[in-house]
Amino acid sequence: MNTPRIVEAAFIKSAQSIADSLPENMSEVVFLGRSNVGKSSTLNGLTQRKNLAKSSSTPGKTQLINFFETRYLYNDQSYPVRFVDLPGFGYAKVSKSLKEVWQKNLVEFIEQRTSIRLFIHLRDARHPHAKIDDDVQKYIAELIRPDQRYLTVFTKMDKLNQKERAKLKKEFPDAIMLSNMKRNGHESVHYEILDTIFGISEIKDEKQESEEGES
Repeated sequence: MNTPRIVEAAFIKSAQSIADSLPENMSEVVFLGRSNVGKSSTLNGLTQRKNLAKSSSTPGKTQLINFFETRYLYNDQSYPVRFVDLPGFGYAKVSKSLKEVWQKNLVEFIEQRTSIRLFIHLRDARHPHAKIDDDVQKYIAELIRPDQRYLTVFTKMDKLNQKERAKLKKEFPDAIMLSNMKRNGHESVHYEILDTIFGISEIKDEKQESEEGES
């Protein structure tokens, strides 16, 4: 069995809101997370393109929605997917509502964009109970459609010791544990994307456990 891999990846466009976004003609995977959670590193790691995300992050684009078109190759079949990188939602005070954290146009994008199939919420493994992340998870859960899915991915797993990793996996058994530095966890994310959008179901547990054991 072949391993799914991205053979094409390119930055297409930045947009300020849903109004000037790309047409909704392709299934989309949205990446969201706090400002320093490692979204760019994750996108670059998944696509195996060293500067893909960074190349579109010139000054002034930090609050823009960035679109990347990718193409998977798996078992000799081609699967096009669009990645969407949302601005980091920063370190808001707990007294602020989510709509004060994110600009109104970002909230509209998340709530109204019909082509979104998968929300990948990146969370820092060192701070698994950050309130802003809990708020985001609750917010997505309230609006998610039957044809959409939410996935938690913990980044920076290499920063934890073995005991901390074991505790995190026990607390969040359905989450994917990822280390961009050690390149662990990417394959599990690929399988979840293909399964969610194209219905390609594979046995992922053994692969994920193998990757997590090395993280």
